[in-house]
Amino acid sequence: MMSVAASVAAMSPGSDERFMLPKRSVYDTERNLTLCELFGPPKSSDYIVINGDTLRFEFASHVRGRPLTEEDYRQVAAELDVEVAAIKAIVDVETGRIHRGFNPDDSPVIFFDLKVFRTMAARRKINLADYTKSHSIVFERPDAKRFGSQQLAHHECLRKAMSIDTITAIEGTFWGMFQIGGFNWKRCGAESPQDFAELMSRTERDQLDLFAGFMRTSGLLPHLRSKNWAAFARGYNGPAYAAQGYHTKMAAAYRRHSAKQ
Repeated sequence: MMSVAASVAAMSPGSDERFMLPKRSVYDTERNLTLCELFGPPKSSDYIVINGDTLRFEFASHVRGRPLTEEDYRQVAAELDVEVAAIKAIVDVETGRIHRGFNPDDSPVIFFDLKVFRTMAARRKINLADYTKSHSIVFERPDAKRFGSQQLAHHECLRKAMSIDTITAIEGTFWGMFQIGGFNWKRCGAESPQDFAELMSRTERDQLDLFAGFMRTSGLLPHLRSKNWAAFARGYNGPAYAAQGYHTKMAAAYRRHSAKQ
């Protein structure tokens, strides 16, 4: 998980049950919209008339949640001049056993981080004390039992946080298979926090491209190329990287993937 300017310690999403898979992810309870429907690409409609009958059909502009292919990995690895195994090692550590950027219902894997949300709110001069009662779920530990899974709980926290402030909520959440903090939207090459969320909600290739954008601007690319996992984890996961064992986990994951090539 990405750190906030290496000052907010992060925890490994693969080390506990925060990424338990949901059955369904309702994002907007009033309109019953999922996160994908809120941020996903618009659909285009068309129709044809046959013997007086109108047949309407829709084409999604992108295949939402499309898994990464080996060719996707090879293309981006070549662009960054890194090994495919090095990129896969990060995915292993950041998403643990699910190894995906999307849940079964096509909602993106997320981790709403209250500590980061508070930091982003302070930067935007938002007084969160005004919302502790009306938005109590935002300030509580995500409750998997209450919502059915950890992912559903995190999505509900994000939904409620967005009703306080959309930008702060996006920036206070870690997104996708690389668990990139929304506060890094500009470094990833996104046009805005909303654009970042839309891309993270679209496909794993979009998530991979955002990761590549971050690698180009974060100063971490040389460490990824040289497989200096301690230096990479320090910048990617924050000062608590050693205590969480990020560097050793990445090194082990790299060895596993490298042996398969």
